Amino acid sequence: MSLPPRTSHRKPAAPRRVAKAPPAAPRLILFNKPFDVLTQFSDGDGRATLKDYIDVPGVYPAGRLDRDSEGLLLLTNDGQLQARIADPKHKLAKTYWVQVEGEPGEEQLQRLRQGVELNDGMTLPAEARRLEEPELWPRNPPVRFRKNIPTYWLELVIKEGRNRQVRRMTAAVGLPTLRLVRVRIGEWSIEGLDQGQWKEVAAKL
Repeated sequence: MSLPPRTSHRKPAAPRRVAKAPPAAPRLILFNKPFDVLTQFSDGDGRATLKDYIDVPGVYPAGRLDRDSEGLLLLTNDGQLQARIADPKHKLAKTYWVQVEGEPGEEQLQRLRQGVELNDGMTLPAEARRLEEPELWPRNPPVRFRKNIPTYWLELVIKEGRNRQVRRMTAAVGLPTLRLVRVRIGEWSIEGLDQGQWKEVAAKL
């Protein structure tokens, strides 16, 4: 005669509650990106990336800056802040200093101000003016100039973020870009930052 199986009258243990870590405080970093540096933290081909300059965990670029362009790049760990900076619908003004080949005339500047027809449509009106040669760090490698063709600097302010937009705009009016430096995004600028340097500021927009 077999005995009935023993039963336990203990209450099942309540599931353990795992405390959620508090969200990381928003961070915002201003970085003066050198020429020939990718706006990402890794690259399988051994090219220079943000990792070579910035050792801050959890941040990522808010927007892009082409490898062959220099200047201000914003990085954050906050998704909402990243979207507000990078999303064109917020129309955050971006200021560029552009070294172009050829002498800009008033007609060319006016075309930039009114909007230029590109292969992906008309650009929004921009601010454009001649600029005295700014005091900048030397580019490495140096810009290649063509003999007997003058170069001038422009300041261009746009509120869009199309791929290689500034270069395409200047080319469309007959002024090829030789050097492109982004100096300001909204209220943030590279003032006081040498190339390759970064600093952290209050994360607010």
